[in-house]
Amino acid sequence: MVAPAAVPPDALVDAAARLRETARFRPALARYCRGMADAGPIAWPAQKLFDQYRRYLVGYMLIHNWYAWTSAGGPLPTVAALQKIAGASARQVGEVVAMLSARGFVTVTSDASDRRTKLLAPAPALVGEIGRSVRLFVGAVDEILQRRPAWADALADADRLGIVLQRSAAYVRTNGTLIHPFPRVLQFAGRDCGYPLLCAVVGAHYAETIPGAPRAAPVGARRLAARFGVSAAHAASLLADARRQGWFTTGPRGRLAIPAPDLLDEFERWASWQMAHFQELVDTVPCEPTRGPAVG
Repeated sequence: MVAPAAVPPDALVDAAARLRETARFRPALARYCRGMADAGPIAWPAQKLFDQYRRYLVGYMLIHNWYAWTSAGGPLPTVAALQKIAGASARQVGEVVAMLSARGFVTVTSDASDRRTKLLAPAPALVGEIGRSVRLFVGAVDEILQRRPAWADALADADRLGIVLQRSAAYVRTNGTLIHPFPRVLQFAGRDCGYPLLCAVVGAHYAETIPGAPRAAPVGARRLAARFGVSAAHAASLLADARRQGWFTTGPRGRLAIPAPDLLDEFERWASWQMAHFQELVDTVPCEPTRGPAVG
């Protein structure tokens, strides 16, 4: 199972604080938000598989199991192995795997040494979509550190990105999640397309307040709904719920959304932890990922 939230190591917290203290932090985070707020490369309804925390976690751990096996000598990446660590019931895991398989995001292959054993292999499209936020966070660090060549470009390789995701998931299994210490970010992530909506609102705020921030994606309920492949009623509900809890200030029909200062602080701390976490991991990824054992 996924380990419960825990206080991260001091080194990660310190690295995150250093990133956040730089003048380039918020402009870089603004570009992250715009990247997450833009419509993804995968069209509805498939994109909805990934924009909700529990379903995302199944894909994340499926990728972990595959690359732990192919690159780190881990156990066979079977459905049973995934059900043990995915943070959802066996039935829920089976349903998500079935949906992913039906849409070509997962391939069921046979172990070369025992063809009765079925292995779950993530397609590059699954790695890319689950790792989309990862690449954008690494790109933000590239910008903050003015790093050339950019590591985010290197993560265009699905295997290299898959190894980063595997090592991230291994960290989470051992040390606990990095999202649970940020309950409002987690609450958004727990609803369909809630996290990209939060990013859109934060990005719109940065566009109005930070010189050099990218132009904001529209944050009206209908425009958000069209971008994320949900109903206008669902997008309006997300905005209205956030308004009721004092997290957003919204105008008529959700045309204006401004994050509360304490929510913005929480989001920035969450983002800085993510940046520090993936910055540490990309430094350990080999230039040429090792292909794993044969499958039939």
